[in-house]
Amino acid sequence: MKKFAIYKSPNGYYYNRYFDSPEQLAGTNLENIVSKDKLPIVADECGGYYKFEKDYRFVEIIETDNDCPLTLEKMFFKNHNEFKLGWISPDGDTYSCDFTNHTKLAKMLAEKFFPDSKLPERTLGKAGWIKVIDSWDGIKREHGQFVYSISGKITKRQADKLFDIGLYDNKEVRELIADCEELW
Repeated sequence: MKKFAIYKSPNGYYYNRYFDSPEQLAGTNLENIVSKDKLPIVADECGGYYKFEKDYRFVEIIETDNDCPLTLEKMFFKNHNEFKLGWISPDGDTYSCDFTNHTKLAKMLAEKFFPDSKLPERTLGKAGWIKVIDSWDGIKREHGQFVYSISGKITKRQADKLFDIGLYDNKEVRELIADCEELW
């Protein structure tokens, strides 16, 4: 049985492996690194670890045999009223993530909706999903939200959702809408 520390972020919940005994460390890359007196710890996905402390983000400890203790909708809020970044389905459903988790979210979306796919982001794009990213423009030296459609097309429901979240004035959104309006 694995243990996970669950934390809340503005976009959903996330987890780190939780270790509170030397037996749990057996067979991991931390087995010969972390001594009993350093426990409990949490380990991130990059091989790092730190002392476990309950902070304002901490929610609970979950025990499970699964490699992922959370569902897609729990990790990446679906249709969250404060959606800023993530993926939008052809039906206009949003899945929120922060600026570094688009690929992880795409993998989970593909596992749910396209279980035989090999390339999650490409699969979503070809199926009509659009990605809303945060990017540095390099000229004004500001971050901003940008919309990416692999096909160059969006649905009416996606256009409506982009309007609802305040992205209608983005140049690429207006171009996408102009290119697609006659298809709706």
